[in-house]
Amino acid sequence: MTLLYIRQALLIVLIFTAVQSSGCKSDHSSADSVPKKLPAATVEVVTVSETAPPRQIEVMGTVQAADSASIAARVSGNIIELPVSLGSLVKKGDLLATISAEEITAKLLQAQAQLEQATRNLERERNLLKKNAATAETVKTLEESKRIAEASYKAARTMLSYTSIKAPFDGIITQKMANIGDLATPGKLLLKIENETRLQILADIPEALILELSIGDILPVNIPAAGLNIAGKITEIAPTADPRSRTAPVKLTIQPETKIRSGQFARVALPGTSGGAVMVPKSAVLSMGQLDRVFIVRDDTAHMQLVKTGIHHADMIEIISGINAGDIVISQGNSHLQDGQPIIIQ
Repeated sequence: MTLLYIRQALLIVLIFTAVQSSGCKSDHSSADSVPKKLPAATVEVVTVSETAPPRQIEVMGTVQAADSASIAARVSGNIIELPVSLGSLVKKGDLLATISAEEITAKLLQAQAQLEQATRNLERERNLLKKNAATAETVKTLEESKRIAEASYKAARTMLSYTSIKAPFDGIITQKMANIGDLATPGKLLLKIENETRLQILADIPEALILELSIGDILPVNIPAAGLNIAGKITEIAPTADPRSRTAPVKLTIQPETKIRSGQFARVALPGTSGGAVMVPKSAVLSMGQLDRVFIVRDDTAHMQLVKTGIHHADMIEIISGINAGDIVISQGNSHLQDGQPIIIQ
């Protein structure tokens, strides 16, 4: 009986202790749940208004030489002369490469001999015809034979001329794909020549904007590598658009500069749409991951508002949605603000 009594007394003590502990925790938790009052933050504000910012659309382009040629072989043979290198300046008609072609030379000599023989035979028959010792039909046949021989000789001489490759215009060698001793075959590229005194920019323009452009329009062009802002004049507009990219190529001529090189990246600015926009200082917009937010003022309190941004211009940024003209936006002192925090406008 004594042992049972002791056990019951211990159980009552444990239950009482647990109840007291639970009550203490509950009171402490209730005290912690009371929100702390945030201190007032000193900020600067701006009143949002609707303005008409300059709107431009930039497209990517590439600097090109207006005159560019890929030099390829037209006959087979080993390259025995190649008097140019990368960066060589050449004039129209200068020798670029010579191809060994003994077989073509032999064909030319053969065609020349056949032409001389056909000429002698024709002259002999014409003399005999004057003496009534030959027929007009024989003379006509020999005349045809001479014309065939002349055509063969001309073809062989033309083929031989292909062994000496000359510059088609004044320019600079920008690529060299062959060396002396290489075998040249018809269609094989040997060199690339460009005239860098006449430059242009090739840009793909979206089909929605192509109708706004005309031949002769002047567009601003930026070439980052050269650090230049220049003007480009539209000289060509493609009549059709690429169905895959929905763009059409446009060419603009530019004035040559010592810093501009073929192949450089360029930005072409197109005239954009007009209309009002809500603009705020860039300092008013805070990034939070993939989201942008601002703090607007209501009743001397900062309220966080998610926004969608648009174009950037100087130190201002367009707000497409989230706030309206007339709202008061915090522009300074907003980096550590919390939603609902009281503020003091400086």
